[in-house]
Amino acid sequence: MNNDYSYIIHNNGDVSKKDQALAKELFPVSIAREARKFHRQIPGYKMTPLEALPNLAHMLGVGGIYIKDEAQRLELNSFKVMGGSFAIYRFMKKLLGMEDQELTFEYLISKECHDKVGDITFCSATDGNHGRGLAWAAKMLGHKCQIYVHSETSQARIDAIKKYGATVTVVDGNYDDAVRQAAKDAEKNGWYVVSDTSWDGYTEIPTWIMQGYTSMLLECQEQFAGMGIQKPTHVFAQAGVGALAGAVVGFYTALFPENPPLFVIVEPNKAACVYESIKADDGKCHSVKGDLDTIMAGLACGDPSPLAFKILNGNGDVFMEVPDYIAARGMRILSCPLKGDPFIISGESGAVPLGALYSLMTENTDENLKKALNLNEDSLVFMVNTEGNTDPKHFRRIIWDGQDPVPREYRTRR
Repeated sequence: MNNDYSYIIHNNGDVSKKDQALAKELFPVSIAREARKFHRQIPGYKMTPLEALPNLAHMLGVGGIYIKDEAQRLELNSFKVMGGSFAIYRFMKKLLGMEDQELTFEYLISKECHDKVGDITFCSATDGNHGRGLAWAAKMLGHKCQIYVHSETSQARIDAIKKYGATVTVVDGNYDDAVRQAAKDAEKNGWYVVSDTSWDGYTEIPTWIMQGYTSMLLECQEQFAGMGIQKPTHVFAQAGVGALAGAVVGFYTALFPENPPLFVIVEPNKAACVYESIKADDGKCHSVKGDLDTIMAGLACGDPSPLAFKILNGNGDVFMEVPDYIAARGMRILSCPLKGDPFIISGESGAVPLGALYSLMTENTDENLKKALNLNEDSLVFMVNTEGNTDPKHFRRIIWDGQDPVPREYRTRR
């Protein structure tokens, strides 16, 4: 193949090959409605835009491109708070013995609630966005927060977490080392881990986090309905540990089980743990070792979440690993759109789905992949811009200075 990306055609859009059971169990629309009802109570909450890029769609030969812009979520520049806040909500219900009751945001911040639960410290590892969202949610609810980051985390991301009162610990090693250290210290100190990755014996909170993400997908469906669109035909979702991708795939599988969209999962080629697990073809999670040195900091994960992987393995259609320049190109396309298309600020992890779509539609794509994707003038492609400019210095290096340029042989010729 002449391209710099690799792909695996997995379920290939064939519903008869898919295992939808877990998606249907975890992501009924009633859960999305519960999450949405809680999120609406958060001060400052508003629906983020679902942006259409009709001119780029026409240029690429597809019917539509739609991007949910989570860079405008609350004050946090990322979708992650949707999962962390809902997980804390569900955790508090369980801690209070009120799982069968609906709790209001006002009650969660009340003296009565705090007197019942006592001093709580929430803890997690992060590449930046999840930690910031968790720190923000903990501060809003009046609790403490301990966040662990790996040694390559930028100072801008660390400062953004500290802004919300969290204590930040830098761990030697990569993201997965930070996950292990956070879990170890939490057990020692009696803290509560709120992680978007699962492991043996730890699945309940990751499930709540993934379910919290579906609140924004319910927003999307309302917005699609306003455009006269029932559902997207294709979904491009980025994967780190796989929590967001698993939530997106799970939500749309449960909502449209007989005719779900075709799901394309995109990862950085230096941290493609989901891709490598699919490639192994044994239904098990496989780790990627090393420093995971990719510009897509939010996706630099070496261990897939087993819970998310089960959903992706059962229902994902095409899995791709891509080089950093594809994410950088996606950022530049969004920040310098075709006339008439909206201007969108996107970070590296947020822009990689669009970069992947552009590469697929403009490069010499393998015929088997073209057939599997079946992208044409009737295709309605949906993706989530998961983050905005979360690392300003690095953002300027890519947008202003042209870091991670597209190789000459793949540059735009249209």
